Amino acid sequence: MMRTPTDPHDMRLLTGGVDLFAAMVEAMDAAQHEVLLETYIFSFAGAGVDVADALMRAAMRGVQVRMVVDGVGTGELPAEWATQFSAAGVQVRVFAPAVGLGFWLPSRWRRLHRKLCVVDNRVAFCGGINILDDYLDPHVQGLLQAPRLDYAVSLQGPLVKATYDTMTQLWSRIEAVRELRSQDLSSAMDALRGASQSLHFPALGEAHLVLRDNVRHRSHIERTYRKAIGAARHDILLASAYFFPGLRLRRALVTAARRGVRVRLLLQGQYEYLMPYRAARQLYGQLIAAGVEIHEYHASFLHAKVAVVDGKWLTVGSSNLDPFSLLLAREANVVAHNPTLAQTLQASLMDAISQGATRVDPQAYLNRGLWERLVDALASAVLRFGVFLTGKPY
Repeated sequence: MMRTPTDPHDMRLLTGGVDLFAAMVEAMDAAQHEVLLETYIFSFAGAGVDVADALMRAAMRGVQVRMVVDGVGTGELPAEWATQFSAAGVQVRVFAPAVGLGFWLPSRWRRLHRKLCVVDNRVAFCGGINILDDYLDPHVQGLLQAPRLDYAVSLQGPLVKATYDTMTQLWSRIEAVRELRSQDLSSAMDALRGASQSLHFPALGEAHLVLRDNVRHRSHIERTYRKAIGAARHDILLASAYFFPGLRLRRALVTAARRGVRVRLLLQGQYEYLMPYRAARQLYGQLIAAGVEIHEYHASFLHAKVAVVDGKWLTVGSSNLDPFSLLLAREANVVAHNPTLAQTLQASLMDAISQGATRVDPQAYLNRGLWERLVDALASAVLRFGVFLTGKPY
């Protein structure tokens, strides 16, 4: 069926691993030619096993299956699964393997944080969801009481090719490292060249895949956020698991709130890492003073990296609004001008706010004790020092 000019993309919002993994497994089981997968974490427990089994079933049918995992988020695969993948024909590469104390060098903080999948160049998936069961967390014993809050989108149409090209380029770059070592420079240098991206504000029906890397796309995701926030007229609703934006992005939020836009942030209330949580709280004062509403999510862990502007523009992806995502990691976000999908996402976020979050009371924040203030200031200073070590302006 032909797509109309105002609806060139077939996009569907997926909430949590429950939705995403079922859709991915269905697509993989129908695959005839190729499956590509990138993820920061691949956990071989719970629902992650369903995805692993689907990858092996596809490979054993003769489908080419290529998977890239991050060297810190996943590391080397468990021996049992590495053996099974190899026997089935699943090809696995580890992006930037962690090497002992070398990980503490700033240059080793550049991780693969994207969560992408393409099947047969026909359907793609992009979001913030790792291959990790919604009720499991590496930092918690046993099951979570409520599922982790996170989102992805499934895609058909023009963005599938963009996603496919992005993923095959990374695979080629990983392979090029071997070619460089063997002095085969010509094909290696072809693989190291980046692709161009469109950063214009999407018109009705348009959607873009926006990347962040350390070559040609260093600030594209942040600039996309700033464009959308700057264009907002009525409402900004933003959820970020890790929130420590730089000066320009904070200024954009403050300016929007001061010109009468309702700005609501959904941030972590139940946290995995104390330092990023306390550093984020150090920023609350400036935002609250401008009229920004801050809600902390307590029902479970918040892992979402999404935003909706004016009920029309949305982004769903892997990029948090913190230095790790905006300065160092490889990230991928889908950005679209799609009122139907935007309002679906907004309704889900509003439900999360009403059912699972607590609004930060401005007066209570101002009256917090000296010890809390010191911890927040120290956490912020540590995070800023880490940014300083990278040598990048923020």
